[in-house]
Amino acid sequence: MLSILIPVYNYNAFPLVFELQKQCFNCNIKFEILCQDDCSNSFLVDNNKINTLKNCSFSSNTTNLGRAQNRNYLVSKATFSWLLFLDSDMFPRDSNFIENYILNIHNNSPAIFGGIVYETKRPEKEQLLRWIYGHKREYVSLENRRKKPNIRALTSNLLLKKELLLQHPFDSTITKYGYEDLSFLKKLEVNKILVTHIENPAFHLNLENSSLFLKKTITALENLVLLEKSNKISATESKIIAVQQKLENLKLTSITAYIFSKIKSKIESNLLSEKPSLFWFDIYKLGYYCHLKSSRQNFFK
Repeated sequence: MLSILIPVYNYNAFPLVFELQKQCFNCNIKFEILCQDDCSNSFLVDNNKINTLKNCSFSSNTTNLGRAQNRNYLVSKATFSWLLFLDSDMFPRDSNFIENYILNIHNNSPAIFGGIVYETKRPEKEQLLRWIYGHKREYVSLENRRKKPNIRALTSNLLLKKELLLQHPFDSTITKYGYEDLSFLKKLEVNKILVTHIENPAFHLNLENSSLFLKKTITALENLVLLEKSNKISATESKIIAVQQKLENLKLTSITAYIFSKIKSKIESNLLSEKPSLFWFDIYKLGYYCHLKSSRQNFFK
């Protein structure tokens, strides 16, 4: 009935797999839990313990495939007709998490998103930016998720029919971090496949420190430029692209990039502080995106 697919990278997935296995047994369903490490080098001892659990397996790629191709590889290994994607740093909020998905399998939707939540406890200063961003941007109420079903879904807690993924696999040309979820979900929307939203969230537990989160944001923006250029993501799906295009129409992209270069370090000081501002985080992303799109990319040199 259900294949649970968990892409792994430098994270201990054993507690997640142990909980999911218990819930699957409680539901009395046929299942498998497949974990695929994408050539990382941490927690291998812990993760190999997954192979001692019934109906569960852990294996490692010998080369780094990238997030999209690693997911496609998991799909190719899956036995059952329904696939539940969960990132390794997620954890079900409720003890009936699997049961909730099983109950919704028969709603005639090939894609179901349960939502994402964050712990309420405030983390250390070094992780505040990621925690605040998760609370304010990645957590979206069920009502608001349903208003833009594909844009407001994530593959970190997504149930899909296997036949859907065989027809519309993840884009294996996307090898860098960032916006691969949005590209995949847009492709579904283009093919008139809308995600159904339910209240069945999982916690996102792994909070990067703010410095690493900024570096990953820069990588994601570099990826976004490539995805826009190849028409895989447009202004309809991305506010950054939409605002930058308005600036470009006013011939303000280069000046925006120049101003950003002058205030970049001050913005970073705020984002790495005890009171990071999402307003300045948005300015940071827009400014850096304008830098990438500007014909005069020498402001940081």
